[in-house]
Amino acid sequence: METAELLKKVRKIEIKTRGISNQIFSGEYHSAFKGRGMAFSEVREYLPGDDIRAIDWNVTARFNHPYIKVFGEERELTVMLLVDVSGSESFGTQHQLKKDMVTELCAVLAFSAIKNNDKIGILFFSDKIEKFIPPKKGKSHILRIIRDLIEFKPVSTRTNIEQALRYFTNVIKKRSIAFLISDFIASGYKDALKITNKKHDLVALRICDKRESELPDIGLVKLRDAETGQRKWVDTSSFATRRDFSISAKKREDELKDLFNKCGVDTASIGTHESYVQPVMNLFKRRGSK
Repeated sequence: METAELLKKVRKIEIKTRGISNQIFSGEYHSAFKGRGMAFSEVREYLPGDDIRAIDWNVTARFNHPYIKVFGEERELTVMLLVDVSGSESFGTQHQLKKDMVTELCAVLAFSAIKNNDKIGILFFSDKIEKFIPPKKGKSHILRIIRDLIEFKPVSTRTNIEQALRYFTNVIKKRSIAFLISDFIASGYKDALKITNKKHDLVALRICDKRESELPDIGLVKLRDAETGQRKWVDTSSFATRRDFSISAKKREDELKDLFNKCGVDTASIGTHESYVQPVMNLFKRRGSK
């Protein structure tokens, strides 16, 4: 991609997602993701109704008038985006490709993070660790993340969520908020999910497409697996074929929901046919009400 075209795309995503973050997500994000605890902020004069346990006796003795300690939320958090860049993320039959939705979603989360004075980092993974950008603050850092989301070309097309989670827990020692963003067309990562969620606050964002759960009646078509490259003919005019496909997809979805529930991981599912705003808002509100 030419530099001018890339910069134009980055700017377009920045304008759209920063606006969404400022107008919609900022307050909900702050409520959904709490700071590490309470830190001393200042001392002020005692007012009727204040908790007497907060009185600063040293300052009170010095000025011969009661003063109390004021504490505020120790806000600064570290936020990590764990982004699946395997071949299946290039799929999309509705309004946009899954990877394009992921780019916007990551940008919104990044702008929400820096607006709340949090650090943001990103890990790109397939069945290997493709790229790691350590958490930092600042607009230039976010624009770098957006640029990489737009133009990054993974080496592999396959998926290994377990490896990504293990790498993340090894490289980020301090407890952080981690958004695992994938279509979760993978297996064998249950233990890694549990371990990661104990050490960090893990949130799973599932990006999906309608055609992954229902086939259109369009006759005989050749389908290709985006991750393995295998091809197969499918007769979509067969009712039994379409029914079995939907049943299999529903079973996978139920198993995934059960997995997240057992591991204590908050989750939201976002389809390429819809806006990500409402599903993410609902997720933030659920967390904020806990």
